[in-house]
Amino acid sequence: MEKGLVIKSTGSRYKVLNKKGEVIGCTIKGKFRVKELRTTNPVAVGDNVLFEFERSTNSGIITEVLERKNYILRKASNLSKESQIIAANIDQAFLMITIILPETPVEFIDRFLITAEAYRVPANIIINKVDLYGKKETERMEYLISLYSKIGYECFRLSLISNSGTDILKEKMKDRISLIAGNSGVGKTTLLNILNPALNLKTEEVSDYHKQGKHVTTFPEMHKMPFEGFIIDSPGIRGFGVVDMNRNEIYHFFPEIFRISKNCRFYNCLHLDEPDCAVRNAVENKLIDPLRYKSYLNILEDENRKYR
Repeated sequence: MEKGLVIKSTGSRYKVLNKKGEVIGCTIKGKFRVKELRTTNPVAVGDNVLFEFERSTNSGIITEVLERKNYILRKASNLSKESQIIAANIDQAFLMITIILPETPVEFIDRFLITAEAYRVPANIIINKVDLYGKKETERMEYLISLYSKIGYECFRLSLISNSGTDILKEKMKDRISLIAGNSGVGKTTLLNILNPALNLKTEEVSDYHKQGKHVTTFPEMHKMPFEGFIIDSPGIRGFGVVDMNRNEIYHFFPEIFRISKNCRFYNCLHLDEPDCAVRNAVENKLIDPLRYKSYLNILEDENRKYR
């Protein structure tokens, strides 16, 4: 039995990095379930696994997934009750966003961040394509940086055309396993090619018609970086449905709402129309950004539909 690290998952086949640095093609043994999780992928990129090596076929069979320190997941589809694990055992996540071409909605950012909070994955925000922004876009960018920095999320400005901002990212990612996520077209694959030119990954232009990126990465994959460390590239995400959250707990994953909620009159306050709600009072006094509160209400409404 050998131990290895899953670096690519294509649904039924996996690439596993063994202790010698060799990549072994693996499958999984029969029916494979991991601790009650209803997921479309029982084995995920970032998983530490045990596998049996078949010398005759130069391949392996995964027999066990070792305990995960964390993972991050999303709904498999709007219709499915199952979820998909994007990656496991992550040291940090970077959400890559853009102000235009395509525009990343605030609610999408918030859905990603609360998912990271819920699964104990430290999250950061990368704002790409800063070289394309005029006065209006730059003001919007600075507003978002101010908003998320105050909450406690580190934000990085990035231009992949002038290569500005990549050195600080390398330093932040050194010796760590990092996940990069974001909408299609924000530049995740281009960034990976700059951080490790040997990868030579395929990229495509943002569609003029829809102003959205085309999906180039189809399966999550972990890439080794020359500055030591691994980056997991995930497929472009169009929507980010939150999974497995009790509606009474959603506000726990908005750090600034959670902090102020301790002053609410009722311990089980949902911050909707309850009397003496400290959170609503903080929104009115701009201590909590109205955009974040709106994201909270929208996510709560989604969960409300689910529980009916």
